[in-house]
Amino acid sequence: MPAINGTDYIQRIDQLRSNVWIDGKPVEGNISEHPAFKGVMKSQAALYDLQFADELKPMTYTSPLTGEPVGLSYLQPKTRDDLIKRRKMIQNWAKFSNGMMGRSPDYMNTVLMALASSADLLKGQRNCFPENVTNYYEYAREHDLSLTHTFINPQVNRSQFYFESADEPISAKVIAETEKGIVIKGAKLLATQGGITDELLVVSTAGLEADENGFAFTIPSNTKNLKFVCRDSFVGGDSTFDYPLSARYEEMDSIVIFDNVLVPWDRVFYYNNREVSNIFMNINSFSAFTIHQVVCRRIIKLEFVLGVVQSIIETINIIEYQHVQEKASEIIVALETMKALLLKSEMEAEIDELGFMRPDQTSLQIAISLFPKIYPRFTEIIHLLGASGLMAIPTGNTYQKLRKDLNHYLQAKAKNAEDRIKIFRLAWDLTMSSFGTRETLYERFFFGDPIKLSSQVYLSYDKTPYVKRVQHFLEKQE
Repeated sequence: MPAINGTDYIQRIDQLRSNVWIDGKPVEGNISEHPAFKGVMKSQAALYDLQFADELKPMTYTSPLTGEPVGLSYLQPKTRDDLIKRRKMIQNWAKFSNGMMGRSPDYMNTVLMALASSADLLKGQRNCFPENVTNYYEYAREHDLSLTHTFINPQVNRSQFYFESADEPISAKVIAETEKGIVIKGAKLLATQGGITDELLVVSTAGLEADENGFAFTIPSNTKNLKFVCRDSFVGGDSTFDYPLSARYEEMDSIVIFDNVLVPWDRVFYYNNREVSNIFMNINSFSAFTIHQVVCRRIIKLEFVLGVVQSIIETINIIEYQHVQEKASEIIVALETMKALLLKSEMEAEIDELGFMRPDQTSLQIAISLFPKIYPRFTEIIHLLGASGLMAIPTGNTYQKLRKDLNHYLQAKAKNAEDRIKIFRLAWDLTMSSFGTRETLYERFFFGDPIKLSSQVYLSYDKTPYVKRVQHFLEKQE
């Protein structure tokens, strides 16, 4: 089966009947019709439809196995031109949601592509199955599967040297091996889009604990004894007038509970090998390729933020103030910096030891170290510029009932009342609603603790040539 369309996606997820819980109740019937999921599933379906849009070509490439068109985000890049093709495709999808969907299908497609591109690193390692990685990547590509993932342990004790000692597992771990596969019990965080994708990728590091804490595998979302426990929905309502972003792009986050879940052997990538589980995701091409995808999306999101800010400025005519110009220029500088770092990563890409073109990781690490600092600042800028206008925004129903009064009292210098309300409701949903504040937290911790990201930049950056230059300069003075 080649690249799918939106109808294919909706039908597949509805037929899964995954075990999804929200507000104390299991989701029954078609999950695509549930108020918490129907908006984002409709948006996700539209992304799949865009794979066939003539004006956006290429969104697919020819499968090396079947000759059929498959999603371009599965492409393993071997040239810089391949990286550019991937960037254009990713940003075409990102423009549809203006970067609001952090788990659009291309993210996990990229993850699988990266793992498959490094599968050979697992060869000869104990309890490692590189052929399973390659086979699954090809299976997902040829069936255009949608996936989510879960990496994180529950926050029981964040001490550096905490060792779990509970009688019953809290963090997911391997509790048994059978002829059919490994058995997993415990929980993992934080599966965005949990329950509305075909499958789930699980990756766990053992850290300082026992071998059974480290593993990687995939399973269908409707696997027996697998449960997705969702947080509150941030969908305020169906109205895209009132909730222009959350009604469309609220992706949902979930706790994943494994209650003696059997993972078939052909789905296991590795297990019970602490050394591999602790280093594989750091030495393979996962970081380079996934960060490239994320930076592509975040650039589109920054363009949207700039558009919202400039719309506020023009609507209420505050462009003459220098502090306003300074705030808008902060976004412009950040946007162009992110673009430059992305292009630099492609220009300085190199073939890795397995024959694939990796974008320059230093450039990308700097980009993801920068973004968690600037995005919260830009939500603050919208607050500072919108001020009371972000609270004086009636709903669509109120506007329709009191149109005559509100057209007079909520008019703006450059917009009529209805357009002004729409702009300010958009700014509110982007930065102040439950959806908006979740977006800020999500971007702040997308790749983990921002302090650790900065430390990684410092520790991995080659500073030696500059120290030598200083030493050489001082020696010349003697």
